[in-house]
Amino acid sequence: MKPFFHAMVHPGLFYILSALSVAGALGIILARHPVYAVLSLVVTLFGLSALFAALHAPFVAMIQILVYAGAVLILFLFVVMLLDITPETLLRSRSWTSVLAGGALALFFLFQLAQVLCPTVSSFPAAKNGPMGTTAVIGESLFTTYALPFEVASFLLLAGIIGAIVLAKKKL
Repeated sequence: MKPFFHAMVHPGLFYILSALSVAGALGIILARHPVYAVLSLVVTLFGLSALFAALHAPFVAMIQILVYAGAVLILFLFVVMLLDITPETLLRSRSWTSVLAGGALALFFLFQLAQVLCPTVSSFPAAKNGPMGTTAVIGESLFTTYALPFEVASFLLLAGIIGAIVLAKKKL
């Protein structure tokens, strides 16, 4: 049985783009300075965007660049630069709680990787015949199949914004 990407993208290109994304992710983890970690995140997100473009999902690829690499990462970079966090401060702030949370997260990802590498029942839905990743297909599925999760996510984002305003409000 061939992997799903054989019909869509050349395996060599897939492996090169995947290696770029993984190298950027390792750069995030191993970076001593937070600014370098954010810049490594840019490399990771551009690698993922290139993977989406290679898999013939141009809308998702452009949203990846515009929203994540363009807006969110610039916000991260500004916050990191405004806080002026030194590596010494980061080393002092590590605790057993973060080590345990990281270990639990690593076990979860290993479990997910084992499910992907040794599938007993396919958990991926069958691909539709026709274009994938276009705005029409994404819009149709977003407002039909995923209408309720879309509205719940909108409500959660609104609650987060209201919570941030309440926390940031100065007391009179």
